Amino acid sequence: MSELGDRRRLFTKCVAYLLNEMLANGYEPMLGKDGLKHKKNSLHYDGLAMDIDLCKNGKYLDRTEDHQVFGVYWEGLHPDCYWGGNGPKKDGLKTDGNHYSVTMNGRK
Repeated sequence: MSELGDRRRLFTKCVAYLLNEMLANGYEPMLGKDGLKHKKNSLHYDGLAMDIDLCKNGKYLDRTEDHQVFGVYWEGLHPDCYWGGNGPKKDGLKTDGNHYSVTMNGRK
């Protein structure tokens, strides 16, 4: 298998664990509308990143802090799991708390 295939399988498995963790804690995750706003070289296009929006009790949670516990959980699943809430991005955007990815070739 290819490195990309290996990474995509890892990513898919980790997303399943993350979604189960969110649901078990009373959150209502929504898969993001990937591909609508991402730059050309984004891991979203390689199947290695996903934006996951959160709701709880019917309320949309849009702050990076709302994802903090799940970001820590995500990064604990595998050394290559990266959470977008960990500091500014290269493109100058602020933190991206709903971004979950598996790194590849230095890309997050």
